[in-house]
Amino acid sequence: MSDLGDISGGSEDEVLVAEYALGLLTPAEHETLGHRLRNEPALRADLGFWRARLARLDGEFAEVAAPAGVLPALEQRLFARHTATRTGFWNSLALWRGLSAAAALVAIIAIGMNIAAPRPDPDAFAAQVVAALSAQGSNVSVVALYNASTGKLRLTTLSGAAVPDKDYELWAIEGSSAPKSMGVITVSGSNDMTLTPEELQGFGAGTTLAISLEPKGGSPTGQPTGPVVAAGKATLI
Repeated sequence: MSDLGDISGGSEDEVLVAEYALGLLTPAEHETLGHRLRNEPALRADLGFWRARLARLDGEFAEVAAPAGVLPALEQRLFARHTATRTGFWNSLALWRGLSAAAALVAIIAIGMNIAAPRPDPDAFAAQVVAALSAQGSNVSVVALYNASTGKLRLTTLSGAAVPDKDYELWAIEGSSAPKSMGVITVSGSNDMTLTPEELQGFGAGTTLAISLEPKGGSPTGQPTGPVVAAGKATLI
């Protein structure tokens, strides 16, 4: 397996194996990767590594089944406000449910990029907030790192490709407020941006970041017009 500190530039297989270990793949993806794992020793070694690392997260807790009413109550509390205050494709329970899976990916990124214990590198991007952006049915997966001291935001693409005659646009959402455009971005390599004073207002842990697919040059209305291809909630490191 390649150096975990370089997972942001690693292969798609490394990300898939990590998602497999966390149980984030669809049944079809799980079955396909399971077949490959039986035939590819390198992938099995990667899976063993992730299981060993992730096992530390719950080693001190016994497994207890939650009462039957807990999940519906949580979904009502977490997602009802969003679906009640937005229209169009933003008024989608599936979209906001998907943020839970995206948040789980933060565990992969935090371990893989050594965010919790960064290396002594003078060129390292010192981040205090992280968000993992993804969505069901989309191949776009992006990690966002935010340095509150400098107001800089770095987006690193894990997977995704450009779409002819289209642009990806980044949005920030504070609570029930309307999405705020952060500008057009690419999904190749990384994007470094310094947030404006307007963008900085309220930005930080709890902010939802989303990427939509828009006409060339970005949304013509100042609000998202295309499908959400990735989304995730910012979390303190």
